Amino acid sequence: MSHTEITRMKPSPVPLATLIGRELRNEKVEKPFVKYGQAALAKKGEDYFLIKLDCQRIPGNPSTSFSVFAIFDGHNGISAAIFAKENLLDNVLSAIPQGISREEWLQALPRALVAGFVKTDIEFQQKGMFRTYFIVGETSGTTVTFVVIDGWTVTVASVGDSRCILDTQGGVVSLLTVDHRLEENAEERERVTASGGEVGRLNVFGGNEVGPLRCWPGGLCLSRSIGDTDVGEFIVPIPHVKQVKLSNAGGRLIIASDGIWDALSSDMAAKSCRGLPSELAAKLVVKEALRSRGLKDDTTCLVVDIIPSDLPVLPPTPRKRQNVLASLLFGKKSQNSVNKAKLSAVGAVEELFEEGSAMLDERYDLLT
Repeated sequence: MSHTEITRMKPSPVPLATLIGRELRNEKVEKPFVKYGQAALAKKGEDYFLIKLDCQRIPGNPSTSFSVFAIFDGHNGISAAIFAKENLLDNVLSAIPQGISREEWLQALPRALVAGFVKTDIEFQQKGMFRTYFIVGETSGTTVTFVVIDGWTVTVASVGDSRCILDTQGGVVSLLTVDHRLEENAEERERVTASGGEVGRLNVFGGNEVGPLRCWPGGLCLSRSIGDTDVGEFIVPIPHVKQVKLSNAGGRLIIASDGIWDALSSDMAAKSCRGLPSELAAKLVVKEALRSRGLKDDTTCLVVDIIPSDLPVLPPTPRKRQNVLASLLFGKKSQNSVNKAKLSAVGAVEELFEEGSAMLDERYDLLT
């Protein structure tokens, strides 16, 4: 059965043996290796991360495996970050219909991510206070950057300012997330004020304004998050979602909390660790951020390499401008990040889906 025939079929219950056979026929192209490294330095102890390499679309069938990587940067406490770490993945997967093909699963994933984020926020608001790890008096919230890797397809959902970048063949660096800091995002400022919220800086004695732009009531610097029970309805948990398909040359993801991005640009972070195995790369990115700015915030970094299956595994080597591993993974470095047209070029990325509206009725009819 061809991919075209499969996608024309309406989702319906399918016998397990048939579904497994279909998956085996469709997975003719060998899956890439996924290798990762993690590094962190704590200042406030509010950063958390999730790594799961053994997820399966069809339980018991390893050929349907996919990986999940996520960062949760909490603020005003840790409860929301812990709650999201423990519940978000299950909420996303529960929103995907059963008995569908891989293509249909990937097409359903963006909608499921929106549903999962919203459900996790609602559950935290309604039930979080009864969990054993909920701290009385906390009104915490968290950023979330949630990455699903299935073969060469990468899907990223995010609220807040924990950035995810993609470094691909030729040294092309592209953003897979949108910054939801009010200071950085004019569209989000307009959305908040159009909804009746106020955006402004903190007023101190004498009427002077200091610090970053914030949303009032609440005074949060972000326009989207999970949690934050003390802010108005202007702060929403609806994620920006982007789905891309890599070429078979592979690529590197750098997922990090703002402790990294306040110190390093996307290009600086990518350039600083090119040519290193992911384990060392994550440590070096954290080290570079610390050297640049000092430890002013929790600093967490995940580096994920999506590597062609025939790429030789090289031992760690000292960092150079361009060593063998960098050449195999990314080729020569270009001067800077490029626009969508260039990202769609052969050997880079194919954009499959992107949507960032904060309005549910513009995204999906989740309530029907």
